Amino acid sequence: MRIGELAERAGTTTRTLRYYESRGLLPAHRGSNGYRTYDEADLKLLREIRTLQDFGFDLEETRPFVECLRAGHPEGDACPASLAVYRRKLGELDALIDELRSVREQVGAQLARAEHAMGELAAEATAAPGGPDPVCAVFPPEAPRTERRTQ
Repeated sequence: MRIGELAERAGTTTRTLRYYESRGLLPAHRGSNGYRTYDEADLKLLREIRTLQDFGFDLEETRPFVECLRAGHPEGDACPASLAVYRRKLGELDALIDELRSVREQVGAQLARAEHAMGELAAEATAAPGGPDPVCAVFPPEAPRTERRTQ
């Protein structure tokens, strides 16, 4: 198949395929007419790259999976180098999850503090009968509108 058909079947662009070729991820076979030609194995390489990128792997991280497929393995993650990339990516994800949990705890603590403060304000307002209810002002206050006359 030619580059346009491969791009369409893989759900990408010819420009992307040429980029992958320049990075050494997609082999460049040339027909007798000089056009790039591809086969089903190349489509499988592209699908592997695209799937991994959808999962958040950068292009260079897909290399061991592509090389595993090119070595004749039925799956791109059947090689030790691919497994090492999985392990490294899981470590990165675990670190991000830990960071998000920490941020969540901080935001939760801020919310609890703010709710407590609002409760105290409400209690003060009810302690002083006839006093105004606490309100949050809109910031910045809206300026009065004036009509503009055009000549």
